[in-house]
Amino acid sequence: MTIKMLVISLLGLIFPASVLANEGPSPKGIEAIDHVFVIMMENHGYKQIIKNPNAPYINKLANTQRLATNYFGIGHPSLTNYLELVGGSNFGVQSDDNPDWHNNKCRPNLITGISHTENPSNTPICPINGMGKDAATPAIDTTNETHFTTGLNNIDGIKSIPQHSNISGKTIVDQLVSVNKSWKSYQQNLPLEGADRVNYSDGVFTNNTDFKKITPTLKTPLSPTDIVSLYAVKHNPFAYFKNIQTGNDPKLSLKNSVAFDGVNGLYADLATGKVPNFAFIAPNQCNDQHGRSNGGQFCLYDPNNNGTQKGLNPALLQRADNMIQRLVMAIKHSPTWNNTAKKSVIVIVWDENDYSVAPNINHVPAIVISNTEGTNGKISNRYYNHFSLLKTMESALGLPCLNHACDAHVQVMSDLFN
Repeated sequence: MTIKMLVISLLGLIFPASVLANEGPSPKGIEAIDHVFVIMMENHGYKQIIKNPNAPYINKLANTQRLATNYFGIGHPSLTNYLELVGGSNFGVQSDDNPDWHNNKCRPNLITGISHTENPSNTPICPINGMGKDAATPAIDTTNETHFTTGLNNIDGIKSIPQHSNISGKTIVDQLVSVNKSWKSYQQNLPLEGADRVNYSDGVFTNNTDFKKITPTLKTPLSPTDIVSLYAVKHNPFAYFKNIQTGNDPKLSLKNSVAFDGVNGLYADLATGKVPNFAFIAPNQCNDQHGRSNGGQFCLYDPNNNGTQKGLNPALLQRADNMIQRLVMAIKHSPTWNNTAKKSVIVIVWDENDYSVAPNINHVPAIVISNTEGTNGKISNRYYNHFSLLKTMESALGLPCLNHACDAHVQVMSDLFN
């Protein structure tokens, strides 16, 4: 063999390994699970939810099911955590901005290596695609959310995550489809027209509504800014990926984003037992504890979010508690859940502690419910974060680890899932 042939041979061994570094072997340690339901809640820390009298049902679950007491969101704001939970990376996105829908000319943040932050805000996010660099997660962020002089604590205010140069622009749903498993993103108040190009909606009107065509003209002229943004695309992370927007593969398209109601919605699927292997469930912004400034008294933002229960809007918490009860009971009454020959789990998790400034940390609740065991009041004080949950779900569904879920220090949540 010549020296040239030897070099080529060695490169053939080394290069594939570097290309595949963003995906690793299927994580071990979790028993096989047939159906995973993730219910994503918003903007409240562990101490704001646990033992809060305005969330009695959530606390009943925390006391009787399986509670992670040392679980953390990664960064800020919301969308960043959604991406990290389903894709193991922020993909260079550190903002809540809307997608730059179907823009094939822009360069994804993964490729530019420049993070998309809240400063400046309201700039569309190029569809995530390809491979490249994500954004570093500093322990204390003093640049992205510039209106907070003391900075925001990411994770626990001590841990940080450096920028990674070998990130793949895909999520767990790409992995599911590759092994012929199914998924859906259930989004409350998604309009009948579906998710394509919809940034926000109250279930009927959207950012695309032409109010001039509503006749006769209303006495008080309306505009898209008057819409209560119940559905928000920032809570539907899959809509930010180029292949999902393009939809060339019908199994990887925006058609997999459906509402709670309707013939193909969450409640219909639960009633018929036609439930996907992975169900991502996002209540609307009045029911997920996020709040809206124009949503009425029962949906207003918390008046003083200082990391404690004092100053929270009690009605907003009660709405969320009621929503969780409705969802959990609907899942528990489904044929899928009651078929104990197949294992199903519900995970209720909060994305972040909102913009609660330092010294508050990004400590959030996570509750796990299984259909194969009764109430047990299990508590885990092991350190976990959104990457841990992704790695756990990948292990349970027989998928490779993805991006930062492959990091050696990221552990599966075996004490809560097995």
